[in-house]
Amino acid sequence: MASQLAQAHEAAKQSPQQAVELYNSVLFADKADNVTMSDRETALLALAALYEQMQDASALTTLINGSQQFLVTISKAKSSKLIRTLVDRFNGISGALQVQISTCKGMLDWAKTENREYLRQALETRLVSLYLDSHLYTDALALISQLLSELKKLDDRMQLVEVHLLESRVYMALKNLPKSRAALTSARTAANSIYTPPPLQAQLDLQSGTLHSDEGDFKTAYSYFFETMEGLNVYANSKSVSESASAAASYEQQQLQAFAYMILCKIMTQQPDDITSLFATGKTAAKFRDRQTVVALQTVAKAQKQRSLADFEKALNEFRNELQSDELIRTHLSALYDTLMEQNLLRLIEPYSRVEITHIAKLIGLPIGVVENKLSQMILDKVLCGILDQGNGCLVVFPEPRHDSTYETTLDTIKSLSNVVESLYAKAATL
Repeated sequence: MASQLAQAHEAAKQSPQQAVELYNSVLFADKADNVTMSDRETALLALAALYEQMQDASALTTLINGSQQFLVTISKAKSSKLIRTLVDRFNGISGALQVQISTCKGMLDWAKTENREYLRQALETRLVSLYLDSHLYTDALALISQLLSELKKLDDRMQLVEVHLLESRVYMALKNLPKSRAALTSARTAANSIYTPPPLQAQLDLQSGTLHSDEGDFKTAYSYFFETMEGLNVYANSKSVSESASAAASYEQQQLQAFAYMILCKIMTQQPDDITSLFATGKTAAKFRDRQTVVALQTVAKAQKQRSLADFEKALNEFRNELQSDELIRTHLSALYDTLMEQNLLRLIEPYSRVEITHIAKLIGLPIGVVENKLSQMILDKVLCGILDQGNGCLVVFPEPRHDSTYETTLDTIKSLSNVVESLYAKAATL
């Protein structure tokens, strides 16, 4: 059978369909063929990797369901690891999220039937992650509550760290930052009492950095993102660890995400000049120099440095996919765009006491409606003191009102006099 596996490995490079038939013949061979468990396991994993390469989600589902008879014959620990590996193969198939959820639920039912509690809990944790990716937050929180209750009784702290981390991510997606931070604190508390693998520690650091970014503490967030990128160095190199190529690619993608967030922190702290020095921090940063997300953020940083709203908007349109696909980058760049627009408008309006809106729109290079809406927002937020004369299409700017402290001083004087009178009255009463 070793020769048949070798033929399948060679066929996978030229004729995937022929390789599928060869792998199936090994995996589902009769007992009389004397196929070892090791060969069946190798065929199963190779076939799953081949289906991932072929982008065939339905075939992968059929393989997982069909391999249940083989999984019963091996140890529970090994079968649990195999099932998690097989389910994770869906990650490399585009548009297979719903299929992965249904397959995961099917394997959950099988785990309950076989009374495999550890496997069931691992699959439920994976299902929470899939619910999060599908924006099914209510289902995710319900399953998290059930899992936490069970895991606390079992004192399975490694699993607790993963579930609390997922809980934090769910609450952050719901914009409930206090609960998200509480869940992350619980995850770190559990992680401090055990050995935490570097990939899981990197996820904790990434979540911490994201929360600090949402709270506006970009300096602290930068340090967490740096720890995330450095912590995944070994795991992103598939040659140095016994990880699959897809796992190594996933770690590298997390590194890229952390590095992009580091650049974002420099942009938000008004330090675009420091971005160039980031590429000198090591080989990890240097290898991301030509990635589209990094190039897009560098373009934004350049526009910010020049305080050019037109260049900023051009960068947002040119790199729309890279800058809009990530929620954290999209949210903070949107806030930065608003701030930059306000600064540009205030600079243009400063010489005037009355100016046409069309003239402002022409100077700033934006549509009249956008400029008018922004000016009205600035007036309501008391960033700008003035009114919009829509009948004449003008902005009337008032001088900033000076703070008159006369009334406050008068009230303080009256209060002091009152205290003096009461004190004299109290002394007179004692005579």
